[in-house]
Amino acid sequence: MNTITVKPKILYYGTPVVLLNTWNEDGTTNISPISSSWALGYTVVLGVGVGGKALENMQRHRECVLNLPDPTLWEQVERLAPYTGKDPVPDYKKSIGFSYQKDKFEMGEFTSIASTTVKPTRILECPLQLEAVVKDIRIPDYSPDFAIVETEVIHVHAHERILKDDQHIDPAKWSPILYNFRHYFGLGQPLGKTFRA
Repeated sequence: MNTITVKPKILYYGTPVVLLNTWNEDGTTNISPISSSWALGYTVVLGVGVGGKALENMQRHRECVLNLPDPTLWEQVERLAPYTGKDPVPDYKKSIGFSYQKDKFEMGEFTSIASTTVKPTRILECPLQLEAVVKDIRIPDYSPDFAIVETEVIHVHAHERILKDDQHIDPAKWSPILYNFRHYFGLGQPLGKTFRA
């Protein structure tokens, strides 16, 4: 097979969409759609833009909720895409079409539900909701536009319809939204399972 060297504008090569809820200074919850996260055990690492409300909030209040929507929610997620919780809107965001929106629950037609331990609320419609505490925030000198945020998940909430039993999520019933080169996708047909499944 032949290959050629390419330089994509962005490397979103297929990662789950997360609706990241953080705690505003006025006691409300901000929702930020992000597409850079990975999990290792109960540690979830996030990639978050510098200069946005999510990072500002997590630097001040080190708690968050990672809400994982399924493919039925992609249009609601996209409704949030052109908005920021940052007022005034940073110039770089304004130049690409962002505007300020305080109530993103209303914009996305989402329902706020209290968390068990952390202050930011969860999104009821998302089949998986992970309450987490922020353990570390780093802004790499080689990539100063993004922060690497390490979180520890302390509570996992799951819709009953995606469970196999009271402790296991059924992968045949759960499908995240994947962000694939700025397009939304769901999962395709199962291919198999690892020996540890």
